[in-house]
Amino acid sequence: MTFGIAEPTTELSIAVKKLRPLNEWPLAERRCLLGVMTDIDDTLTTEGYVAAAVVGAMEALRSAGLLVIPITGRPAGWCDMIARTWPVDGVVGENGAFYFRHDRKSRRVIRRFADPEAVRAEKRARLATIREEVLSRVPGADVASDQAYRDTDLAIDYREDVDPLPADAVREIVGIFEKHGATAKVSSIHVNGWFGDYNKLVMTRHLMSEVYKVDLDQERANYTFIGDSPNDGPMFGYFPNAVAVANFRGFEQLSEALPAWSTQAEAGLGFVEFAEAVLASRR
Repeated sequence: MTFGIAEPTTELSIAVKKLRPLNEWPLAERRCLLGVMTDIDDTLTTEGYVAAAVVGAMEALRSAGLLVIPITGRPAGWCDMIARTWPVDGVVGENGAFYFRHDRKSRRVIRRFADPEAVRAEKRARLATIREEVLSRVPGADVASDQAYRDTDLAIDYREDVDPLPADAVREIVGIFEKHGATAKVSSIHVNGWFGDYNKLVMTRHLMSEVYKVDLDQERANYTFIGDSPNDGPMFGYFPNAVAVANFRGFEQLSEALPAWSTQAEAGLGFVEFAEAVLASRR
């Protein structure tokens, strides 16, 4: 099955080194999948854009009976819209600070946060201090353009709407967060920082247990994750058949764990390639 996305105009290598190419993933393992967790930026998007083919791929996965759940660093405001309007079964946002799910019968968005509002407010005040220090010490860094829609974390833009910063500058941003006792994770576009021990995997477990009554520790072989950057490390290490889109190369040494498989194509094309591989196992 194809979804009508154009072929890439630049040559791509077959796979990230040390990872196995997606076409070697056994059909029997793909066939047993019950759900797909996916990053958004540079996994579903290509240069910030979600192509119709990607939306079609998500819809086709759901039509085949799989859960589809984005797991992202993007903000609460975006996640409310995603939960309401995308062909998904829930969304984990701000790197694990919450999950949202649209109950279509009641037409309400169910919101579950790691911290109560009073605690989140206190942490936002502490993050404001970090924000001022980063902006004063790291030339070229800026607060992410989606910060106004965030509830729990601080996102520092190092290559989305600003000229790409060198690796040393990114490391300095991470160091400032960590000096203040915050967790810091590097995505393909932002450095996200927050106070708390939650992450994408912890909140994904809550979503699956509380909403879908699935013990992921027992059933992780029946689910997979696809992503592209170091902040996906906990998910890559947890799911035995996790997948990276090809643009993960270059971030490989920064990730705490590697996925099992890599697509041939990058970004949104890579997600479509992945969806086709999963759906092929059902034909």
